[in-house]
Amino acid sequence: MLDANLKTQLKAYLEKVSRPIEIVASVDDSAKSQEMLALLNDIATLSERVNVIERRGDDERKPSFSIGEPGKAAGIRFAGIPMGHEFTSLVLALLQTGGHPIKLDDAVIQQIRELDGDYTFETYFSLSCQNCPEVVQALNIMALVNPRIRHVAIDGALFQNEVESRQIMAVPTMFLNGEVFGQGRSGVKEILAKLDTNAGARAAKELEKKPVFDVLIVGGGPAGAAAAIYSARKGIATGVVAERFGGQVLDTLAIENFVSVQETEGPKFATALEQHVKSYEVDVMDVQRAEALIPGKINEVRLASGAVLKARTIVLATGARWREINVPGEREYRNHGVAYCPHCDGPLFKGKRVAVVGGGNSGVEAAIDLAGIVNHVTLIEFGAALRADEVLQRKLRSLANVTVITEAQTTEITGDGKKVNGITYTDRRSSESKHVELEGVFVQIGLVPNTEWLKGTIELSKHGEIVVDAKGATSVPGVFAAGDVTTVPFKQIVIAVGEGAKASLAAFDHLIRTSVEDEEDVQAAAMAEA
Repeated sequence: MLDANLKTQLKAYLEKVSRPIEIVASVDDSAKSQEMLALLNDIATLSERVNVIERRGDDERKPSFSIGEPGKAAGIRFAGIPMGHEFTSLVLALLQTGGHPIKLDDAVIQQIRELDGDYTFETYFSLSCQNCPEVVQALNIMALVNPRIRHVAIDGALFQNEVESRQIMAVPTMFLNGEVFGQGRSGVKEILAKLDTNAGARAAKELEKKPVFDVLIVGGGPAGAAAAIYSARKGIATGVVAERFGGQVLDTLAIENFVSVQETEGPKFATALEQHVKSYEVDVMDVQRAEALIPGKINEVRLASGAVLKARTIVLATGARWREINVPGEREYRNHGVAYCPHCDGPLFKGKRVAVVGGGNSGVEAAIDLAGIVNHVTLIEFGAALRADEVLQRKLRSLANVTVITEAQTTEITGDGKKVNGITYTDRRSSESKHVELEGVFVQIGLVPNTEWLKGTIELSKHGEIVVDAKGATSVPGVFAAGDVTTVPFKQIVIAVGEGAKASLAAFDHLIRTSVEDEEDVQAAAMAEA
């Protein structure tokens, strides 16, 4: 099951295990059960501390397996074969069950231990989903820390009957005690915030105690990370406040154009960014959403939690999010057939008919990826021709199960009240309305900047982007901006990183100049009094 290279790597990891691990496999006579057993037996050969027990006839999903300590109830279970992006989740579950330290703050671990109640989580994932491992790993850790928490990670592609019966059309989808708990990427802190209703108020009180920062960066993507590093290296008090560290990069599957990094994946790149930032004296405040900017000699940022952070200068790096087509049915059927991440949700539409709205690089790449999974792809483009790179268009044209429709304006996404059943568009040449029956719609029409909270405070372009000059300065003195949220053209990671560094250096320059001006004002006042 595992190739020689993976076995070598895994064997090295398992040498860190300090206590016995018991894997209990629930199997039947299916081919998938035998494949899972082969994987587990391969793992067992790599460490004398790992023991595999085979069970048949129990009430657990098949194939599935639990990971725990001998003689103790196991809180972690994988239903399916966790390869692909979930192989890391499997390795971490083994290491942490075997005594390897959990990388969480002591306060967070204590918060998990103190949760009152019994929690049974079920997470549906796909092996190609880059967002799913964070959720799986977070809930596995929580199950290890608190014996009243149980977590089952389920491969939606393997357990299609459950996906259909529970109307799951997006991953990751979390259930808690049988009810939908959440969808999309979430870490331990986000999950705890939903379980522990007093956590937000406690966090707000702690944030209120923060001193005035020299530079406060709002946003934790590539631009924000670069700004934090460059500020910290100047030796000034630096803070980062963000909803999630990594930003939009977390939703990016492959990165192949960041100079000096030949190939990587979004989540790995985001982890590297966070580790680099935290190697300096930077106060990182995550799971916090900015709600208002209050400019002044000391600027303030009010958070959704009610807390207010203060800073002499600010770098806005809140990034962008997927643009919606804003037609009837889009929001009603979001996560019920309307999706924005083909890599994550594509496997849930295996053998079905889907549409991709958008003929740029993102749209054509999505159509190509989906064509290998689904029955048929209809690509809908508003313009007279596709806008994607020619190499992508050639690949698209070679696929027999793809239909391209140009000069088409999407007017509605239809459904049966529970899930998508079609898409309606207007042929812009004939003005005729047409309908395509299908089960899924993937929207890929670009980005919209996260600036709603800044309207009326700072100058924005007609597209909602923050207007900046050559140094990243905004219309508000002492406030700078960088990355996809600004008017700087070409939304690329490498550009965002450079702009973040530039905005940080400009903020530092502003601090120096204003401190000199303040000193001159004090001297002038003293002379006037004399």
